Amino acid sequence: MTEVVAVLIGCLAGVMAGLFGIGGGILFVPVLVALGLEQHQAIGTSLLAILPAVAAGTWRNARAGRVQWRSAALIGVAAAVTAQGGVAVADALPAHVLRRLFAVLLVGVAVQIVLRARREPAAEG
Repeated sequence: MTEVVAVLIGCLAGVMAGLFGIGGGILFVPVLVALGLEQHQAIGTSLLAILPAVAAGTWRNARAGRVQWRSAALIGVAAAVTAQGGVAVADALPAHVLRRLFAVLLVGVAVQIVLRARREPAAEG
């Protein structure tokens, strides 16, 4: 993967993380697979690559008073502990199964966003 493509992916993920609070993995994993990384490599690379965007986004949101530190700490610790189990499961599954499971996750997220958007009235402003 060229450095230019990596920088562009990082920029896109940073903007998306800042705008929507989404993890870069939603963007990184499919792009990294499309660029030739194996599914397991894309997942591991994505997890490391999102750390700078997470730190920068958290810093900006914290300055604006939008971070609930207690909730973030509880979620973060729980996620860090249980990620070990996720890695073990991912290691046990073939790449094609991981790709399908990731596709199901993306569809589920998309459906949830559409349903929520339809329920909430448009903000005036």
